[in-house]
Amino acid sequence: MPVTLTVNGTRRTLDVPDDMPLLWALREVLDLKGPKFGCGIGQCGACTVHVNGNAIRSCNLPVAGVANANVVTIEGLSADGTHPLQQAWQELDVAQCGYCQAGQIMTAAALLRRTPRPSDADIDQAMTGNLCRCATYHRIREGIHRASAIAANNDASARDTDAATQEAL
Repeated sequence: MPVTLTVNGTRRTLDVPDDMPLLWALREVLDLKGPKFGCGIGQCGACTVHVNGNAIRSCNLPVAGVANANVVTIEGLSADGTHPLQQAWQELDVAQCGYCQAGQIMTAAALLRRTPRPSDADIDQAMTGNLCRCATYHRIREGIHRASAIAANNDASARDTDAATQEAL
């Protein structure tokens, strides 16, 4: 039975088996290669995507379970790769091999949406379960703090622009 969902802002109807893992629907049917296959049992986080704004492991989630949901992959995080996490990752050269980084960034994005100024403990708790074979955990934590600062600066700049616009009117 076809399953309809919104992926990265585009409504899609997929004619796939109901029990097909979301990861395979994204990678093999929609050709979105950002989410990675890691463990296949939802334990490593390489396949993390957002489903209705929550970080979810897609490797063991049947596609029928997300019918009519809003799914965002790393490809949909920002149209031009300028999400604060993407900027911070590049600025700090967070990734080593990079295989797990899309899942790391998607989990971190969900954290920053809930907690814009996370503590080390907040980060450690949120990122538990996102494994990195290269052990770049320290750089990932630094990247999340840097992304938080970039986002705060962007918000301050937006407020300054709004205030300047209001004064000009």
